[in-house]
Amino acid sequence: MQRLLDILFSGLALLVLSPLLLPVMLILRLTGEGEVFFIQQRIGRGGQPFGLYKFATMLKNSPNIGTGTVTVKGDPRVLPFGRFLRKTKINELPQLLNIFKGDMSVIGPRPQTRRCFDAFPASSQAEIIKVRPGLSGIGSIVFRDEEELMHASKEPERFYDEVIMPYKGKLEEWYVARQGLWTYLAAIFATAWVVVFPKSELVWRLFPGLPSPPATLANKV
Repeated sequence: MQRLLDILFSGLALLVLSPLLLPVMLILRLTGEGEVFFIQQRIGRGGQPFGLYKFATMLKNSPNIGTGTVTVKGDPRVLPFGRFLRKTKINELPQLLNIFKGDMSVIGPRPQTRRCFDAFPASSQAEIIKVRPGLSGIGSIVFRDEEELMHASKEPERFYDEVIMPYKGKLEEWYVARQGLWTYLAAIFATAWVVVFPKSELVWRLFPGLPSPPATLANKV
């Protein structure tokens, strides 16, 4: 059922959003470095890599500059128009193609680069690869301000590896253990809700029993 809904939702979304996607593609072609899409290898179901589509928001050589595949607030590698796309999450919309193809689902653990996937505890890695990665998911909803959290730390990469990813791994494990039609539909609703109300705590009421954040993240997620 979830795969059928993925095809239906992604196909419909691509059709409905085409008046937005086409102008964005034109603007990207005419500005920055002229790149429209950025295709990055991410870890998918079964631990197999796949090419994830995004609108190009950063310098072409970004993975080899600065913090590599980890993006922090105010990252100088982000292009001017790219900041808008990232802030509004429009840069993620080409992943609808990944969903339609079957690489991803609308809801699931966010697909990570190898470097970021390896930051998950081994127990979390083993559970995460059991399902298709998602455009959104429990971890994404809870960590909707991830770059802000990292910026608040004096050592953002260390904070990411030692605090954010272990807890995010627990959230993704929670999803894998409870995946189903209710969780799928509720997570879609919660994703839309926090876009409109970013400070909302709806996720905690909608999904009782979520792992509690560690002390270092208390009152921050």
